[in-house]
Amino acid sequence: MGLRGPGAKPLKSVRAKRASWQRSRGRANRVIAFIESLKLTSGTHAGKRFRLRPWQKKIVRSIYRLKRGRRVVRTALITMARKNGKTQIASGLGLCHLLGPEAEPRGEVYSAASDRNQAARVFREMEAMILADPIVAARVNIQRFQKKIEVMIGQGSGSIYEALSSDARKAHSLSPSFVVCDELSQWVGRALYDNLVTGTGARRDPLVVVISTMSNDPNHVMSELVGYGEQVRDRVVKDASCAPFIFAAPTEADPWDERVWRLANPALGDFRSLDEMRVFAQRAKLLPSLEAVFRNLYLNQAVDRQEAWITADSWNACGGRVDLEALVGEECFGGLDLGSVRDLTAFALFWPESGALAAWAWCPEEQIQGRSESDRVPYALWRKQGYIETTPGKATDKRAVALRLAELYARFRPAAIAFDRWGMPELNRILSEEGIDLPLVEFGQGFKSMAPAMKTFEERVLNERLVHGDNPLLTWAVSNVVPDIDAAGNSKPNKERARERIDPVVAAIMAIGATTLDVSSGPSVYERRGLLVL
Repeated sequence: MGLRGPGAKPLKSVRAKRASWQRSRGRANRVIAFIESLKLTSGTHAGKRFRLRPWQKKIVRSIYRLKRGRRVVRTALITMARKNGKTQIASGLGLCHLLGPEAEPRGEVYSAASDRNQAARVFREMEAMILADPIVAARVNIQRFQKKIEVMIGQGSGSIYEALSSDARKAHSLSPSFVVCDELSQWVGRALYDNLVTGTGARRDPLVVVISTMSNDPNHVMSELVGYGEQVRDRVVKDASCAPFIFAAPTEADPWDERVWRLANPALGDFRSLDEMRVFAQRAKLLPSLEAVFRNLYLNQAVDRQEAWITADSWNACGGRVDLEALVGEECFGGLDLGSVRDLTAFALFWPESGALAAWAWCPEEQIQGRSESDRVPYALWRKQGYIETTPGKATDKRAVALRLAELYARFRPAAIAFDRWGMPELNRILSEEGIDLPLVEFGQGFKSMAPAMKTFEERVLNERLVHGDNPLLTWAVSNVVPDIDAAGNSKPNKERARERIDPVVAAIMAIGATTLDVSSGPSVYERRGLLVL
């Protein structure tokens, strides 16, 4: 027997810890062995057995640590750049908890994502892995349409798996034993995440695994988890229940240095193509709009993937005061953007001599609270401040809008009101019924009409020849614009790519575009073009 110095721990304690370590390693090894029994079904290694790399095994062993026979970790955060096998390892772990060594009686396994298509990715991977093994396939009932898998016989009998999308209400009655939160950075709000996490309370050894790239929003739940994970990793906070694995390039690092790339891409040069990353990096160097995409998706940095149209500094420099009373009688032009069910309806007036810009917007009264939550902006406050108006019911009342437009026209007499033809037939009918005459002219939404208006808008902002009165609704809309750019460098706003609502700024761009229309005396430009003038 060896000599033991002063202060040495008792042999019994050392042996107990060694036994606990061996049990932990044994459990983790069973998880690893199970995952490696599965077959990959896509990518360069399709058809081969799943072979976990050393860095992946380190993650598994850290997650499946034991203390007194129970798993210590309750939340695992895995954040890395795209194409590093996040979906495959999430699917392997999901199957392990559904029908493998981590399965429990009547377990509930879920993968959750921002939308149905994203949620289905893990399901499709799990389904493919199951069908690649006839013995496993014989144990389960796969309900493809509902994105569900039920274990019928063998280990995990009675357990179910389901792919969930962003509807948080579905998670209230669940009792998850294992959850994968896929690309959490893309989720809107945190309700689904909170409901899933709190739902694990009835389980003995639940586990939530978050697998995602970074979020650029500092208030997002993903950013909150990363911040906490960094504290745990750096031992600022002691929390054995949290296992953070953060693969990201420092923001101050050279994004074009290949050594930096490896910090965010543990699989680089293996199953994550180095050649593809080099090609994209070269493009990102030449096209500034791609640099943010490269930094977020390829380097896992918390930057906005969409290039800002107008910087906050430039826009804020055009604040100033808009005195509507002083503008009465001054020549002005209008823009009208009728919203769809989910959009706002917006109207803007622009006074070219002073550069003043004013905007009005309408939202259904019964939708304002819900929209405040979904859009994450204070519509109710903006209504009190007069920046947004409500109409009765669940959909925007076009008659109420028409009557308000008549008031604004009578007060400011715009020479022309440019409009997008979407939704106009109904408004035209209402205007006719109410006997309201407005100088309306159709304004195309393609590059031909919008590009010159966008350019004029940009030039006025950059030269501080526009005054917007610090309208918070308009400021928010401007920050959401992501322009489409054609081969000639022309640009136009794209509502499909927009971060959030952009209707007020679209109306403003059209109002500025209307200044180029011919509004001389004599037969109007609208009559000459055969357009309806009401």
